Amino acid sequence: MRHGQGRARRAGAALAAVLTWAGLLAGAAGCTSNPADRSDIGEAFGKAPAPEDVIRISPDDRSKGVRPGRPLQVRVAGGRLESVKVVKSQDAQDSEVPGRVSEDGLRWEPDESRLALAAKYTVDAVALDGHGRRSARHTTFTTFVPDERFIGYVTPENRSTVGTGMIVSLEFNREIEHRAAVERAVHVTARPAVEIRPHWFGKDRLDFRPERYWKPGTQVTVSLRLRDVEGAPGVYGLQYKTFSFTVGRSQVSLVDAAAHTMQVRRDGALLATVPITAGAPKHTTYNGKMVVMEMLELTRMNGATVGFRKENGKGEYDIPDVPHALRLTDSGTFLHGNYWAPNAPGHVNVSHGCVGLMDVKGGSSDTPAGWFFDRSLVGDVIQVVHSNDKKVAPDNGLGGWNMSWKAWRAGSAAK
Repeated sequence: MRHGQGRARRAGAALAAVLTWAGLLAGAAGCTSNPADRSDIGEAFGKAPAPEDVIRISPDDRSKGVRPGRPLQVRVAGGRLESVKVVKSQDAQDSEVPGRVSEDGLRWEPDESRLALAAKYTVDAVALDGHGRRSARHTTFTTFVPDERFIGYVTPENRSTVGTGMIVSLEFNREIEHRAAVERAVHVTARPAVEIRPHWFGKDRLDFRPERYWKPGTQVTVSLRLRDVEGAPGVYGLQYKTFSFTVGRSQVSLVDAAAHTMQVRRDGALLATVPITAGAPKHTTYNGKMVVMEMLELTRMNGATVGFRKENGKGEYDIPDVPHALRLTDSGTFLHGNYWAPNAPGHVNVSHGCVGLMDVKGGSSDTPAGWFFDRSLVGDVIQVVHSNDKKVAPDNGLGGWNMSWKAWRAGSAAK
């Protein structure tokens, strides 16, 4: 399955319990096991309204150039909102937007009366409909950037602690014609020092990484000196900002799609081996190194959003409460928990391309998926081998580790 939302952490389960899971094998299948293979799917989800029909969010998902006078609102027609979190990303810094749910539970509005310019907003909402059924929505939109200006949206977050595979990535709001000038205005440094090189993907994305994964404990600083730099004829940068992040412990997990296992290694030592299910023969999982981009405790996954449609146009699957979801690619590859194909992990690959771990409805720390989620960081590396598929593209998510150092360095515009 390939779509997601939300972010949260919970206390971990005892490792001794984890080591017994391979024998239980009573849990998750790949992100997209075919609903036709499950007799209970219609009963479970057939009559439930789509999350977008339960939770109405304005501005619309993926809107661009939203004017500051547009209202930001989350509402439900019936039932009640359980939680709403809105994060504003501006000048490489994230801040939560304060707001409140109305007394009747039907709407949420921000305390701020106007949207910020040149910002990205992320909205995560969970609600119960009038029948007590829980729905979750994850939407984003970007606001208006004044004419003749460009900005870069930066990954990872300022002051975050990340895994050793994190790649610094800037996505620009418009195409950059003068790439060398813009590249020279972005400085990425590390302590202890290590060589860091840039690589352009097209004209609107600039990534930075070292030759090998970061060493644990490294402090990385990103300085944007883009203000008044001409990125295209008559188009000048807006940002003059510095932010930093810290590299945490090393965790690299190896998914063997043929053996249906995942080995989790912490600082080089084997922490656990857990059963998994990967992509079915018709929907195989990418091979290669993928980096955790975001972590969503609960998210909806709908096949229609990533091209898996039935003849009637509806998605081949639509599961509103997928637990413990870690996004691995822009195209929608996740590693996540599932509860709808209990006999798949460790035995058979049944998903539409994701990696599934055993879980229960609602999620639990006492499952392989919950245990792994609680021990993961954005920036951790998941490597897939022995899948009957191609290697993931280096610009699909933070996939730059799949390029040789020579090829990566060749992607610089400032020769």
